Amino acid sequence: MESVSKAKQRFKQYPLIFGKCGKEASVYATCVLKQDNLMKDNCVTEFQGFKTCLQMSAAKLKTRI
Repeated sequence: MESVSKAKQRFKQYPLIFGKCGKEASVYATCVLKQDNLMKDNCVTEFQGFKTCLQMSAAKLKTRI
């Protein structure tokens, strides 16, 4: 059950990770909300920025998403 405890520990870090990417999350959410008919890849650049921020924040905390 070590894998379960490690997953729980990573999950506890999520609020910290997401909290550091507020600007990128806002940009992505704004793009999604502007779309009348949201299709795949409409906001891909904004999503990539958000994803990169999440990965970098997780790396700084020495964890993974």
